[in-house]
Amino acid sequence: MNGLPAPTVSVVMPAYNGAAWIGATIDSVLAQDFSDWELVIVDDCSTDDTRALLATLTDPRITVLHAETNGGPVVARNIGFAAARGRYIAGLDQDDLCKPGRFATQVGYLDANPGTVLVGTAAEFLENGIVSPWPGDRPLTPAMIDWLLLTQNPLVWSTVMFRAEAARLLDPFERPQVRYAEDFDLYHRLGRFGQIARLDEAQLLYRCHPGGASKRFAEMMAASAGRVLTERYLPVFGDEAAANAALVVRYFMQRDPAPDLETLGRLSRILAALHADHVARTPLTPQERIEVDGEHARLWWLIARPALRQGAVTMRQAMGVLPESVHLPASDPDRLISPLIGRVRAIGRGFGVAL
Repeated sequence: MNGLPAPTVSVVMPAYNGAAWIGATIDSVLAQDFSDWELVIVDDCSTDDTRALLATLTDPRITVLHAETNGGPVVARNIGFAAARGRYIAGLDQDDLCKPGRFATQVGYLDANPGTVLVGTAAEFLENGIVSPWPGDRPLTPAMIDWLLLTQNPLVWSTVMFRAEAARLLDPFERPQVRYAEDFDLYHRLGRFGQIARLDEAQLLYRCHPGGASKRFAEMMAASAGRVLTERYLPVFGDEAAANAALVVRYFMQRDPAPDLETLGRLSRILAALHADHVARTPLTPQERIEVDGEHARLWWLIARPALRQGAVTMRQAMGVLPESVHLPASDPDRLISPLIGRVRAIGRGFGVAL
């Protein structure tokens, strides 16, 4: 490592065959308004020009390490984390781009909020040179994030910054057995030490391209997410934790439409049980309770709406398995439109027509 004083922020970046993207990612770190950082890059035995590109870097704040064998991003991040010296750790993948104010904004938030262990930011998509909003993005409070983590991953890894002292209590830092859901797992484990927050101004451009891990390893990612949720669900569901976690991953995370009333009913019961347990054990202000209850309703409609539109259930059947704790706005026009679409599709299938 270099002889510079320990920085405020350590950026940990695994690198593997990223020559096409990593240069611009490093440039986005160099362009930060906040300059008290180090960048620890771990080359995971790249076979393209990544290693040669990294050899050209001259900024003393950048350290390049070389893994002895290709172990994947979890192992590479663990190597980088062990070498990091900052009091805050910033996540960043080799193909994403930080906006110039990212580090300054997150450092300021963590300095001002000692009870927060991790803070992320909103992000935008960058695909084929076009920047677009993150689909369905909305403001997220710590109370909302804590609730959402029970059914999905509400944070983008390359936006997060967290306290090194808390992360060093974890052994290991990232767990190889939940590969491709290691970030989701880390949020659950770090959440034991403080609040998880998110800033609603986008501070990252998330680059979409065919080589992204989320597209290539979806099946492994789903299995790993199921393991994470199984551990979290054990106190609520006991022996049914693994089966319920698998359903949540398939229908909440992967967004498969519920194929029948039985599945929709089971998902409704799972969501209701998670909500009841969450509000019982979590201190919530009246406003936070309103937010969590509203998100509970939104999540139920997230699974009911596709089933209605596929014609798998009728509105009357869906309302029959609606949890008592869910209150849907009566004025929402989609409550009428979705069943109509489902009815038309069901009729079309009866005539052998795909709609």
